[in-house]
Amino acid sequence: MSLSSHLQELKKKHQHLSDDVEVMQRSAGTDDLEIARLKKKKLHLKEEISRLSAG
Repeated sequence: MSLSSHLQELKKKHQHLSDDVEVMQRSAGTDDLEIARLKKKKLHLKEEISRLSAG
């Protein structure tokens, strides 16, 4: 897999997590721990995207 396709895949995953978090935050009775877990995963992806883009 090339670097650009890997970055595209990471960006898609990041966007999918963003969408999931947004939906969960709007839902009543959503598990705050699950939202926090998804946000951490999202942050990890963002950091990896930044690291790969810069290097």
